[in-house]
Amino acid sequence: MNSAPIVVFLDRDTLPVPLKPISSPHRWQSFPHSTPEQVIERLQGASVVITNKVVITREMIAALPELRLIAVAATGFNIIDVAAAREHTVGVCNIRDYAIHGVAEHTLMLMLALRRQLLAYRARLLAGEWQKAAGFCLFPESAATASHDLAGSRMAIIGSGALGQATAKLAQAFGMQTYFVERKGAAQVRVGYLAWDEAIQTADVISLHCPLNDQTRNLIGAAELAQMKTSAIVINTSRGGLIDEAALLQALQQGQIAGAGLDVLITEPPRAGNALLDIELPNLIITPHVAWASVETMQTLADQLIDNVDGFLQGQPRNLL
Repeated sequence: MNSAPIVVFLDRDTLPVPLKPISSPHRWQSFPHSTPEQVIERLQGASVVITNKVVITREMIAALPELRLIAVAATGFNIIDVAAAREHTVGVCNIRDYAIHGVAEHTLMLMLALRRQLLAYRARLLAGEWQKAAGFCLFPESAATASHDLAGSRMAIIGSGALGQATAKLAQAFGMQTYFVERKGAAQVRVGYLAWDEAIQTADVISLHCPLNDQTRNLIGAAELAQMKTSAIVINTSRGGLIDEAALLQALQQGQIAGAGLDVLITEPPRAGNALLDIELPNLIITPHVAWASVETMQTLADQLIDNVDGFLQGQPRNLL
C-alpha cells in the first residue's frame, strides 16, 4: 500500500505556469478549480493542500484529520481560518516577497500613465485632434489634463514591506522624493516616516502596499480624499478593500484628486459589476489584478510554492504563519 503523503492542488488553473517537481515522495492530485462543496471530498486522505483562492474554513479543517499543511499559493492568507488550523495542528504557509519586480513595475506604469496623461492624449489622438491641430503638438485642454513629471514630485508609500521598498527604489530612479507613511492614528512617527495627515495632505502620489485587515479596510475614504491635493493621484496594487470605491469615484468625478490607478477591486472578479467599471474617465485606470501576473513573477511564485511544500515534507517547513 502506498503510504506516500497526498498533495492536492485545489485550483491549479489559477497559476498558469509550469510547476517544478516535488522531490520528496508524494502522490499528486490537482483540479483546475474547486467549489466549497467539493473541498472536503477532494481532500480526503490528503496531507497537504495547495490553494490560491479556494477558502479553507474551520469546518473543512475539522473534517480532515490527516491534513498537515495548507500551502497558500499567494501572499494573502485571509482565505484560511488560521486559528482553526493552529487548533488542529495544521501548518499554514504562504508566498513571500516574490513580486518585488512585477508589482513595483506595474505601480510605476500606472503612475507614469496618469502623470503623463496617457489615456487623455490617446483619446484625443483617436478623435483626430492631432491631425487637425494648427501646431506641431497638442497642448493640454486645461490644467486638469496637463501632464507632470515624476521627477521632483513627492511619493507617499503606505506599507514599508518588500513591495513598498521595491516601489520606492524604482520611484527614486525617476527622481521622486519617496517617503514611507506612519500608521493612521499613531502616537509617534518613526524616523524617516511621514505622519499620516502630512502624507495625505502633501503627496503628489500615494501608493498602497499594505495588507487588508480590520485596521486597513477603507484606509483611504472620503475624509482622506478630501484632504489630498487636487493634483494628487492614488495607486493601489495591493488589496481592493483598502479604498472606499464609492468615495473614490465621487472624488474623481468632482475633481477632488487628479487620478487613480487600481489593479484591485473589493470584489474580484466583479461579476455583479462595479461602479468604477461602468464609467469611462481619462483619469482612472483599472487593470484586472495582474500586477503579479508577469510570466517571470508567476514563475517565482510557483517555484517558492513547491519549495514550501517540499520543505514541509522533508521536515524543514518554510514560510509558516
